[in-house]
Amino acid sequence: MSIFVEFPEQLLVACREEPEGFKRRVMILTLGQLYEEGKISSGVAAEILGCSRLEFYRLIGERGFAAIDYTEAEFEEEAKTSRELAEKLRDR
Repeated sequence: MSIFVEFPEQLLVACREEPEGFKRRVMILTLGQLYEEGKISSGVAAEILGCSRLEFYRLIGERGFAAIDYTEAEFEEEAKTSRELAEKLRDR
């Protein structure tokens, strides 16, 4: 299923964008918002955009969305794991 949204041509003129560039920008902003709300995964968003998850993170980060949204507990666990890994690498 596809959904089509019409935008007035004056919006493209005001934004000074070509239709395809505008369409991609709207899609990135929409997917970024849905991802930030937890409604879709980064994998789904990347698949829709036809890019890698890393590229999706870069695209939404450039537009002010949180690319990785950890809870405080998840952040602490990630930091602990990173410190342990760094320590193991130093000990080699």
